[in-house]
Amino acid sequence: MDTMRERFASVVSGLLDEDPRLAVVLAEIGTDGFRRAAERHPDRVVNVGIREQLLVGVGGGLALAGMRPVLHTFASFLVERPFEQLKLDFGHQGTGGVLVSAGGSYDWPAGGFTHMAPGDVALLDTLDGWTVHVPGHPDEAESLLRRACAGGSGGDRVYVRLSAQTNARPRPVTGEGFLTVRRGGPGAPVVVAVGPLLDSVLDAVGGLDATVLYAATVRPFDAAALRAAVAGSSAPEAVLVEPYLAGTSTAAAAEALADVPHRILGLGTARAELRRYGTAAEHLAAHGLDPRSLRERITAFTARAAV
Repeated sequence: MDTMRERFASVVSGLLDEDPRLAVVLAEIGTDGFRRAAERHPDRVVNVGIREQLLVGVGGGLALAGMRPVLHTFASFLVERPFEQLKLDFGHQGTGGVLVSAGGSYDWPAGGFTHMAPGDVALLDTLDGWTVHVPGHPDEAESLLRRACAGGSGGDRVYVRLSAQTNARPRPVTGEGFLTVRRGGPGAPVVVAVGPLLDSVLDAVGGLDATVLYAATVRPFDAAALRAAVAGSSAPEAVLVEPYLAGTSTAAAAEALADVPHRILGLGTARAELRRYGTAAEHLAAHGLDPRSLRERITAFTARAAV
């Protein structure tokens, strides 16, 4: 099976042939995947070199000119480093575009903390109007990328967070709302599994009474789906399992349940930096996001409500 990044390069290269509005902007990273597309469309595949602020600035300029820019590099270089340009060149200018990241929270531990961005989605949450997709499989990535690239140039801002970690099979994602993949009994806790963490969550809740919602699109947050999942419970419990900073979506979940007493647990990467390279699997376990750790944390949370 190809990776999400490989699927991204092949899909968007094909879309460049079909849509003259589309342009890809790179900052050295990812150029190999677009080498043939650059030969066919040298004016619409632009490599600005290792200049991430310029990457975003060029994308904003293309959007102002009526193009649909697709910007790609590691998440730390796409969201964190050029954040001011995202705020001004897209948000303030009211332009649209597609950001496609790689690296995620810990996909390439050998790259060190410079190549990790556990806070990317939380940072984008400080800006208005961003749609955020977190696919859990290359097929989902393709579907969401096609949807994002087809968007209008004005005010349609999309972030697609690709990962090296994937679930075993794709889900029928549409770019809107959460999917119910497991339904528990009345009053059962609701676990929202984001993107590539779905399989870990399903393993973790095996044999437990729990409802599992799958989120491949986290912004806008599907408040209606969460409310429907907890309907009938006098004191709803929700657990959010996200592959980035723990608690990123707890405010959105709390707002969704504002009119009923509730308890929320936000699980994700910790704020503390892990300073050993290790492997991605070791980082997953260190952050308590492997199936065994998730089961322990979810059962401890629900047990406290029963005391």
